[in-house]
Amino acid sequence: MSSTRSHKHEEIGRALGVKPGSEFHAEPEGAIAVATIAGTATAVPPYLLTRDIVKQRIGDVFSLDGKRLEAIHTVIDNSQIDQRHSVFPVEYIIEPRPLAQINNEYREKSFELGLQVAADSLAKAEMAPSDVDLLMTVSCTGVMIPSLDAYLATEMGFRTDVRRLPITELGCAAGAAGLAHAREYLRAFPDRTALLVAVELPTLTFQRKDFSQANLISAVLFGDGAAGVVVTGREAAGPRILASECYLFPDSLDAMGFDLRDS
Repeated sequence: MSSTRSHKHEEIGRALGVKPGSEFHAEPEGAIAVATIAGTATAVPPYLLTRDIVKQRIGDVFSLDGKRLEAIHTVIDNSQIDQRHSVFPVEYIIEPRPLAQINNEYREKSFELGLQVAADSLAKAEMAPSDVDLLMTVSCTGVMIPSLDAYLATEMGFRTDVRRLPITELGCAAGAAGLAHAREYLRAFPDRTALLVAVELPTLTFQRKDFSQANLISAVLFGDGAAGVVVTGREAAGPRILASECYLFPDSLDAMGFDLRDS
């Protein structure tokens, strides 16, 4: 095989500021970039919200009785969710708190869970923080500036040149979107590694004064937790991400979401 670079590769090299004769290698046309899931981890907080606890509390919290209470109990039973996890006991969750306090709680608890899954997923991949080239975090149940990835990078000792990508406001699809971005990144840089950390704390978004059907149902479905995944283009054992697509449903802005407010 000839070692002479094509004119196209030379143009790319010049655009990136690579000096002639330096070690610059563009991916050959037709080459298949690999995105392997090398390590995964999950974490949940210690407090439990069982089905019975929710059924006992929801009537008093939302002032429900009669047929409305029977209806929401039916929803709880049909959800087939035996238990969920929460960062705080149910007695604390249902009490009104200022938005600033809730957001401080989000910052503290999301960092705790994010740190755990980041460390555990790297350990399972037999990698160190210094091996990570792209650090992504996904979350929509609180606001942090700097974002969660900055806290993780500082605490865990990631390289100073690690690329960071915080993704917010994607809701339930955020983890899947993060994996798609990891694959796209590795297609561009096949010899690199990405770490994705997803943290959601929906119990902190509990709206006590919202009596809408959507809020009542969300109060019986979602629990707190975190997950981490190491995706690499290097040689590694594990399942591979083969393809990804994105589709935006027209006129769907009201399909899912919540309003950030005191309640």
